[in-house]
Amino acid sequence: MHCDGKHSVARRISGKKVRLVALGPCLLALGACATAQVDISTPTVAVPADWAQSNSVPISTDLTQYWTLLGDPLLSDFVEQAIVENRDLAVSAARLDQARASLVQARAGYLPSLGASGGVNRDIGDFARDGAQFSLGADASWEMDLFGQISGSVRAAEADLAASGYSLADLQRLIVGQVAIATINARATAQQLEIARGTLAFQDDNLQIARWRNQAGLVSSLDVEQARAQRAATAATVPLLESSLTSTANAISTLIGEPPGRVLDAIVATKPSPIPDPQLIAGFEAPADVLRRRPDVRAAEAGLVASSARIGVARAQLLPLVRLSGTIGTGQANLGSLFDVITGSLFAGVSQLIFDGGRTQAQVDSAEAGARASLASWEQSILNALEDVESAAVDQRTSDQRVVINFEAVDAASNSALLARSQYQAGLTDFRTLLTAENQLLSAQNGLIASQADRAIAFVRLTQALGGGWASADYDFPLPVAADSLSDRNSE
Repeated sequence: MHCDGKHSVARRISGKKVRLVALGPCLLALGACATAQVDISTPTVAVPADWAQSNSVPISTDLTQYWTLLGDPLLSDFVEQAIVENRDLAVSAARLDQARASLVQARAGYLPSLGASGGVNRDIGDFARDGAQFSLGADASWEMDLFGQISGSVRAAEADLAASGYSLADLQRLIVGQVAIATINARATAQQLEIARGTLAFQDDNLQIARWRNQAGLVSSLDVEQARAQRAATAATVPLLESSLTSTANAISTLIGEPPGRVLDAIVATKPSPIPDPQLIAGFEAPADVLRRRPDVRAAEAGLVASSARIGVARAQLLPLVRLSGTIGTGQANLGSLFDVITGSLFAGVSQLIFDGGRTQAQVDSAEAGARASLASWEQSILNALEDVESAAVDQRTSDQRVVINFEAVDAASNSALLARSQYQAGLTDFRTLLTAENQLLSAQNGLIASQADRAIAFVRLTQALGGGWASADYDFPLPVAADSLSDRNSE
């Protein structure tokens, strides 16, 4: 049977009373047209079977609480406090509750609505009835979901709830990474500040030696001025490092939901804990498996499911609406005989949109455009996830290499500075040689600290990219079945 909800049904009900039984076959057929699966273009993103920069192997390390693998108790405390106290997470959790309430509202559409009324009135005037008049009444209505408008709204609300839940999980994933990276940077800055202050002590000694040698007529005042310039350059870095450390500590305070102050004191008071080699992930799962664990990809996927369901809801508005309603009431002059006479009615009505200037069709077009936008957003989230993993894998590998090279540079620079300092004190070399050697040592020490921090940050970014930092058991939201099928289809 051919279904044309905009023409054939309109002709049937125009200006006439139509029996619901007579319309039954056509209404069911129209319902099949309205609830047919929405045609969404096949995703154009081809998920590779393997990674370009790493082998696909099962992950042997649990990445749910990956921050504990860094071996820094203070960092772990900051992260765990952020999960509980971060205000952005609180906002996202409230939105999840809103989505859950919206789902309850959508499911209520399956049930009839009931209402009751009661009243008392007294007439006045020459022809008024004696005494008060009492009345009670009740009414009910129920909309039949023949064309999937209610069920489509429920599916969209379920997908919205899942998207909100995954968005909350993704926000936690990102905030955990921000806290971890900020703490690593604060640790590195504190170490560099300690090195700068220690270097100043050596440079004070060098300046004093240069002055003694100058007073003894062994060297010119050039050595003294070079020593002063070197010390001033190092001293100038101390306020910059202090400012950077304070700013980073204050950012951590905001992330973990407390005023500035305590975090800075804690970082300064505790010595930097050793960060282990984060080569804890020899390989990771295939791209399709990683995408299923990424909450941002799943949120975009659920958003596509919701947008697809809304197309059906919009289309159903072009089709007839069937509603059953009834009333029951009674009214008497006294409470004792209130229920002696009861009246009621039952009505089954069908309404069909005839003309609205294209408003409803525009809503359909808007829903279809929204689905295309959701599809593009989902595809973009897949590309972003693949980019994150590939880039983080390279960063981790290269940061390991940089740490090894910087260890060698620090060892060589330390030996060079020690020899230059001894030779200068003995008058066997000039101050320029000592100046160069100590500058190389300071640069090598800062480079080693930076490379160690970069290695730890690369580990954090890689675990973030792999979907670590959250657990599905921590969130109470349903996963639409359609979302899994979309992932499976895309990974084929």
